[in-house]
Amino acid sequence: MPYIKEEDRTRFMYTEDALKDHPPRTAGELQYVIALAIHEFLMENQLNYQYCNDVMGALTGANMEFYRRFVAPYEDTKIRENGDVYYEVYE
Repeated sequence: MPYIKEEDRTRFMYTEDALKDHPPRTAGELQYVIALAIHEFLMENQLNYQYCNDVMGALTGANMEFYRRFVAPYEDTKIRENGDVYYEVYE
């Protein structure tokens, strides 16, 4: 995931504050917030293949970062608690 420079983050300070004050409560609301960000990105740029590809790449990168930072550690915890399904494969 691209970690943008500290000075560039200030542009999104109000967005971050708004999300802290009013976080999405459902998957639908989360998807709505993501769709708004994509819409604004495309309105700032234009609708062409390159920008559509950039959006898909950003979504893929965000998905992979979410998995790396949250899902994989959670799964590791559950493996320790409940045992590894694939344990015999690795022996």
